[in-house]
Amino acid sequence: MCGITGIVNRRANVKHDHLAQMTDSIAHRGPDAKGLFVNQNKTCGLGHRRLSILDLSEAANQPMHSSCENYSLVYNGELYNYKALRAQLEQEGHDFKTTSDTEVVLYAFITWGPKCVEKFNGMFAFALWNENTEQLFLFRDRLGIKPLFYAWDDETFYFSSELKAIAPYIDRTKWDEKAIQHYFRLGYIPSPHTIYAAVRKLEEGSYLQLDKAELTIHKYWILEEKVSKSTLTNESEAKKLYHKLLKESVKSRLQSDVPFGVFLSGGIDSSAIAAVAQSLSDQPISTFSIGFEEASFNESRYAKEVAEHLGTNHHEFTLTHREVQDLIAEIPSWYDEPFADASALPTYLVSKMASEKVKMVLTGDGGDEQFMGYGMYTWADRLTTLKTMRWFLKKGLAASSNINKQRASHYFDFNKDEHLPSHIFSVDQGLYNSKQLKHYFRFQEEYSPLQLGKTKRPLLVSEQQSFYDLKYYLPGDLLTKVDRATMQNGLEARVPLLDHRLVEFSLNLDEKLKRKGGDSKYLLKKVLYEYIPAAFFNRPKWGFGIPLNLWLSNELKPLLDQYVNEEALSKYSFYKVNEIMELKKQYLEGKTYLFNQLWLVIMFNMWVENRVENG
Repeated sequence: MCGITGIVNRRANVKHDHLAQMTDSIAHRGPDAKGLFVNQNKTCGLGHRRLSILDLSEAANQPMHSSCENYSLVYNGELYNYKALRAQLEQEGHDFKTTSDTEVVLYAFITWGPKCVEKFNGMFAFALWNENTEQLFLFRDRLGIKPLFYAWDDETFYFSSELKAIAPYIDRTKWDEKAIQHYFRLGYIPSPHTIYAAVRKLEEGSYLQLDKAELTIHKYWILEEKVSKSTLTNESEAKKLYHKLLKESVKSRLQSDVPFGVFLSGGIDSSAIAAVAQSLSDQPISTFSIGFEEASFNESRYAKEVAEHLGTNHHEFTLTHREVQDLIAEIPSWYDEPFADASALPTYLVSKMASEKVKMVLTGDGGDEQFMGYGMYTWADRLTTLKTMRWFLKKGLAASSNINKQRASHYFDFNKDEHLPSHIFSVDQGLYNSKQLKHYFRFQEEYSPLQLGKTKRPLLVSEQQSFYDLKYYLPGDLLTKVDRATMQNGLEARVPLLDHRLVEFSLNLDEKLKRKGGDSKYLLKKVLYEYIPAAFFNRPKWGFGIPLNLWLSNELKPLLDQYVNEEALSKYSFYKVNEIMELKKQYLEGKTYLFNQLWLVIMFNMWVENRVENG
């Protein structure tokens, strides 16, 4: 895993010191080596920071140049089928000087052009420069596991693995209003938006081509197109095929020239990855988990039980509000734009702990979205069934003295033409739904929710919700969170459940193989129980979060007071100050379920403060 940067300038004015500054700003992504290249006529510069995982020799350092010296590559990621592709390329007459996957990516592009990416199985973001034609190509993997940002003003083009490398060279006074709206609805800013109007994220499954005077973006993998007309309904066949694909995925992701481990929460997804990985290893693998002092949030004992059953070399860390308080101020510098997923904090700490033992980990991300592990999928069914009764249910629940029923009333607070996947997500995460966005904020334009494209078969409402999360929540929030948290610690994270073959397979499973008799993740559990008895998992699901609703009114209340007050809110035209102050009052008087709405405000205002402090 690495960090990449680059500049293309049509007036032959690429500055070496600018490229060096960009590359140094993401040094944490690659502590093992640094490389810079500016071509002779100064139209292109490429920068690279390397985290060495495959072929640790200097010969595999980047930027990497073709033997003909026409092509130059900077690459962030891992190509898991690189050995098979290398064999094909050797038959085409290419000689390889390294055992790295980077060289395979380079000669795959030379041989097959942009279509080479369709042959790749992996996670990646890379840039390739053609000196003869003066063309730049940028690629991002299918699911958006690896990030890639760019800015283009018709004269100079910048790109980088992180926004912080580009930010000094663009107009940071102009924010993207749609991005801000998305942030308060979703808790993150989805691609192609960034907080800055001048910078964009390259979307998942896309590549960008920059010619001398034209920039074009092409989609090479579209999630909607992977939905087939029919589904697989045979449980025995589905289990056998999925288990086979899962083992292949884990095995390919164990390719490494450095020590590796697994993030193990004790839940279904991470336990499945740890179980398969341990079954493929002749030595105890390392597993890492994190717990909390608050007993009701502490699931580390479940992870320990799973680790003991599998025989792994287990490590755990107990988190307190003190560690969180020390780290909260760092979040804006990690993510470079407003980001409100508080589970970034334990993810960072477990990454820090793991990085002291290994350089690569496997994670269980992606299981919930593919196998309907969230409660919001049940809410999708309920709201569709009870749609005509929504007004009565909203009023009745809101009038209850029970705080959980008051919170549930927000699920029914939508208009008849509401985009339900967006509404359900916002309410389930405790964010601002469409009515609340209008009540607490003032924006020039109406909010436009993220949409789903057409599919060959009509999706059930629960499948639509799952699809929405897979398409947007996963890359925009969860994968972003893990990428920054791990790379801040010089640690590579691989995601076996997001092998695109597994995703395409799960998309076309019958819904009853994902949820059966009220049991979510049904098929994935059946595979897991081949390794670990079901009794280990007879407990309610608990997400990888922190007790923020408890801390914010106690130990972390100074943050609430610092960032949610009339003076702080009045600095921004989009806040309705009186309404947000009333929200704070309701929270402190006992409506603790409002904590995430206030956290969104805290993290936005903190990001601005951090941006000012850092120039």
